Amino acid sequence: MIKHLPLIVLFLLSAACVQAQNTVGLLSYNPSKAFDGYNMIYPHNQPNVYLLDNCGEIVHVWEDDSNWRPGNTAYLLENGNLVKTKRDGNVSNDAIWAGGGGAIIEIRSWDNDLLWYFELNDATNRLHHDIEVMPNGNILAIVWELKTDAEAIQAGRDPNNLPDSELWPDYVIEIEPVGTNDYNIVWEWHAWDHLIQDFDATKDNYGVVADNPGKIDINYTPDGVADWFHTNAISFHPNRNQIVLSVPTFDEIWILDHTTTTAEAAGNTGGNSGKGGQFMYRFGNPRAYDMGTEDDQLLYYQHDIHWALDFLDISHPFYDKMIVFNNRVGEDYSTANAFDAPWDMYNWEYTLTNGVYGPTSFSDVQEHPIDPTLMYSTGLSSIQHLPNGNTLICVGRFGYMFEITPTDQIVWEYKTPLNAGVPATQGDTLLVNNNLTFRVKRYPTTFAAFDGKDLSSQGWIESEPDEDFCQTILPTLEAFKEYKMDVYPNPGSDVITLEWEGMPNSLIEVFDLSGRRMHAMEASGGRKYLNVSGWENGMYIIRVDGKGVRTLVVNH
Repeated sequence: MIKHLPLIVLFLLSAACVQAQNTVGLLSYNPSKAFDGYNMIYPHNQPNVYLLDNCGEIVHVWEDDSNWRPGNTAYLLENGNLVKTKRDGNVSNDAIWAGGGGAIIEIRSWDNDLLWYFELNDATNRLHHDIEVMPNGNILAIVWELKTDAEAIQAGRDPNNLPDSELWPDYVIEIEPVGTNDYNIVWEWHAWDHLIQDFDATKDNYGVVADNPGKIDINYTPDGVADWFHTNAISFHPNRNQIVLSVPTFDEIWILDHTTTTAEAAGNTGGNSGKGGQFMYRFGNPRAYDMGTEDDQLLYYQHDIHWALDFLDISHPFYDKMIVFNNRVGEDYSTANAFDAPWDMYNWEYTLTNGVYGPTSFSDVQEHPIDPTLMYSTGLSSIQHLPNGNTLICVGRFGYMFEITPTDQIVWEYKTPLNAGVPATQGDTLLVNNNLTFRVKRYPTTFAAFDGKDLSSQGWIESEPDEDFCQTILPTLEAFKEYKMDVYPNPGSDVITLEWEGMPNSLIEVFDLSGRRMHAMEASGGRKYLNVSGWENGMYIIRVDGKGVRTLVVNH
């Protein structure tokens, strides 16, 4: 093995998607293919918002007192302010509580000074899950509102479908911050104003569910728990003035017309476009409005619905598509999906086809390229399309994040190094729910919030970090820039294509991790093909003139 020592060193220094023996924190990183930016995470069971570089080092942190917990999201603004949600860690005396519960919205400066504060957590209302900061600085928030069993029954709910003896339908408010702790509610939408039921003709909202796709069947979701919708995401489309919600218990996403006023909403008759009311569109499960079967269902307890707009320009292949993390699509795997809602900009409506909102399939489906079960989370989780064409995914129940290229190459992996909120030690094995992470978001290095800020390393979240791993990768970036080699498909199982620029009369070699040379060929023409059908599964190093420039994963 001594004769192979230079190759082992080469592997450690290769700027390809190198994997350390790390179990937490940074797991792998290909700096030449990963999108350069800073990653924001706000893990459960602890109070801090972290900004990490791609090496997994803390470059900024907004700390809070130990009794606080996420409620569940935080967003960084261009001016450097942080908008965060939180709640007290002790919820034993709260009138309304379920997973995802919040209570407080704060605006904090880059230096963590409290600039504004809003709280809603009382006997009949509670903030939960997500917020959205609008371009005008107002904040959209999701709220539970308590309805008694008598109110629910009068609205048409089956009395046998109220095991909690109450119901918490959701509503949305738009908050205008005023001063340091004041506000105006300038707009709101209540699901309770958009009901339909075919259970009891003597009660309110009676009608034909299938004839009213712009209304919500009060008897859908037969488990009957009070947390009826569990709405877990909200996003705003500034050009259309529309709001999208993720409603996982219905396995649907809903789009609301934000132009309709509160007064108009109260009198809404439930049409299928902005002309007839605020409920404009729904997608994912036509059974929820009695227009489909199980075979028509496409969403399964989804999270993080949004329009792909942040940091993207119109040339991006996913620009303005609807993006969602599809949690329970399989028994042991999730997918990340994109689809085009049938938006008719001339009539300003989402179109129905035979009484059903399309589409009937996704335009893009992403799984973990090596093992689909590594991308399985029954809840939480996120997806972000990046400006360079890559996709950043968070598998929330395992705190596992990875970035993938359009050719299915994993170029960055990170696992939240916390166990029940306490820093894990490098080498620990974390299990499901140990390091719950609701989302990850990557902000470009050019994001205005970073102008003039000190983003030098402040250390790591984990204990006993692998401090040398990333720093040994970065110096060999010049080899990537020099040869510009692309390898696809990667992972691959049969014939692999190698393409390159700027390396005439060079020797290309491929080695396994023991240092055994698997193949050698002369560079010519800018392209070569490599048959790996007989190779064992695993990682291989591609060298050009003695320099490690790529890794190749073989997975039959």
